[in-house]
Amino acid sequence: MTERTIAYLDCFSGASGDMLLGALLDAGLPLEAIQAELDRLGLSGYSLGVERVQQRGITGSRLSIEIDEDQQPARDLRSIREILDAADLEEEVTEAALRVFERVALAEASIHGMSVDEIHFHELSAVDSLIDVVGFVSGLRLLGVSALYSSALPLGSGTVRTAHGLLPVPAPATLALLAEVGAPTIPTEAECELVTPTGAALITTLATFGRPPMAVVQVGYGFGRRELPWANMLRLWIGQEISGGVAVPRGRMGEAVTPYTVDAVAEPHAHPHAHEHEHEHEHEHEHGHGHGHPHEHAHEHPLEHTHEEHDHPHTH
Repeated sequence: MTERTIAYLDCFSGASGDMLLGALLDAGLPLEAIQAELDRLGLSGYSLGVERVQQRGITGSRLSIEIDEDQQPARDLRSIREILDAADLEEEVTEAALRVFERVALAEASIHGMSVDEIHFHELSAVDSLIDVVGFVSGLRLLGVSALYSSALPLGSGTVRTAHGLLPVPAPATLALLAEVGAPTIPTEAECELVTPTGAALITTLATFGRPPMAVVQVGYGFGRRELPWANMLRLWIGQEISGGVAVPRGRMGEAVTPYTVDAVAEPHAHPHAHEHEHEHEHEHEHGHGHGHPHEHAHEHPLEHTHEEHDHPHTH
């Protein structure tokens, strides 16, 4: 019997949509294949690029997204749904992407005391998030990944600038998405954002928390834009599942759960949280603490979006 292809996200320095998609590209997914999937959305006024990056002795890929601000209207959840429904995407890709956007909108609506219909994805972040979400979900399918797993997520502190002004880190939307599924987190001394709302939404919607038994055959490194005293990247392991190597993951109150597959998107509560997390960071860090790797992903706030903190507004 052929084992399934599975993937594991080692969120060494947090997670953003760009880093997730960059890791897929570095693992062997052609940029042209992602572009072909995104072309089905009928969006205009943007371009994608990928560059090779080396930081702290590690080489990987960095995704860049150039956006023409004048061509991007504001979009609410209804318009996002219409774009996804009209696109000629695989059904499981449409369903997974829509679920990600729905969870973000619900989180934002709860935080702001508004209805979901009143929540708007600001002009630039709407297309940026569509690229990250649809690109990542499509990329998993194109690489034949049947189930996705993730390490615990490191969280920073401090503030982040958004369309609503300065907000605490983790951003309210990020924290709401993590809390909804009881996601395992790692406290750090980093006084900046490590996990963005888009990164949190993708991982908590699509992944099971825990490192699975697997035979690793490919590794991809997706880099963020900022240069830091450590390699600012997310590491993606792809390989073959090893059956019988560990007990079935458990979810809230001990219920058995099923990880995300390309055939069905689990409800967000269906993630294991009772495991002992093995977030392997046995290497030593120059900054002297276990996992305080700050990198700034302010561009990833899909509903609270500004570009004031960017060195370059649309290359992440």
